[in-house]
Order: sequence, then C-alpha cells, then structure tokens
Amino acid sequence: MDYETQRRLMCELGRRMWERGWVAANDGNFSRRLGEGLFLVTPAGVSKGFLTTDMLVVVDSEGRAVQGSSSFRPSSETPLHLECYRRRSDVGGVCHAHPPAATAFACARLGLEEPLLGEAVMSLGPVPCAPYGRTGTPELPAAAGPLLDGHDALLLANHGALTLGPDLESAYWRMETLEHTAQVCLNVRLLGGGVPLSPEEAAALRGR
Repeated sequence: MDYETQRRLMCELGRRMWERGWVAANDGNFSRRLGEGLFLVTPAGVSKGFLTTDMLVVVDSEGRAVQGSSSFRPSSETPLHLECYRRRSDVGGVCHAHPPAATAFACARLGLEEPLLGEAVMSLGPVPCAPYGRTGTPELPAAAGPLLDGHDALLLANHGALTLGPDLESAYWRMETLEHTAQVCLNVRLLGGGVPLSPEEAAALRGR
C-alpha cells in the first residue's frame, strides 16, 4: 500500500469510527508504522469524522513531528502508541477509541477475559483492563505497557479501549470485534450470566 493510500485509509477509518459512535468530539486516535523509526498519527483537536490527509502528522520514535502542516500537532496519546511499537515489533497499526459498551467495562474496571464468544476467542483473546493512567500523560503508557506483550486488545480504566494489529486495518477490525463482544457480554449479564467455553473448547479455537 503506497503512502498516499495509507493516509486516505486512516481518514476513512476515522470517519467510520465517528459514524459508529465510538468517539465523541475530538476523541480517539490512530497510528501506523511507516518504517525507519517513523509513524503516521492523527492530529490533536480534530474530530475523527472530519479528518483530511493534510492533517495527519509523521512523528519519530520520540514523538517529535517531522512532517506535516505546522497547523496540526500529534495526538496527545502519541506516547501510548509509541509504547505499543516499542514493545511489539509485530505491530504495524494501533487504534484507540471510546466505544460505549467496551468503555462501560473499562469504567467498571472489568476486563473481557471470559471465553464466551467464539469469534472473540479467535480474533482477540482475553482482553484485560489496564490500571488507571491519566490521559495525555506518561501515566497512561506506563499503566498499559505491561499488558501489551501478551494482548492485542486492552481496556483502559475509566478511559476507553486500545487495539493493535499487524496493520491499521487489522487494529480497526479488532476494535469492531471488541465493541461487539462488549455489547454481547452486557446482554449476557442481563440474562443472568453466560456459559463460558471450556478450556479445551477455547484452546481449539485459539489453535485456528
């Protein structure tokens, strides 16, 4: 995928995320690895539903803007994204959003770790809830960091959700699966509780 196509895709995924109600106002952010220690990130203070390619910012591994309009600065959550890339060489894209059902679990500080939904077992695995870290500060990557090595999706206490993938599209699809799973789990709780898959059943799905 060429560079300009990557930029257009990031704007399109931002629009989809906004239309789905996973973000409000200027919430949420995306990034993707460009190689050679550079990363494409969404700007601060812009609704993800109204992104244009000229707003996107290229940063280095320290979060310093090296390319992009001087009118736009990198998202305040860029350090969280860079923590993902530092810890996981296999990660090529990161998505952070506040989807309502998943964020409700995050505000209750409850993970989605029980193997209830087969598709989630295969594509997400257990989703823990990271301890609270104040948004836009080093506290947030420090809180999430220890859980990144073994998980492709996290809830961020009293904040939202984070998904990782080999590319940005995969990270976005994982966010979609995460929110769907959270909605199912909420309904299961209304029914009095679900019946989780057995360890053997869950292992067979993970093997796929």
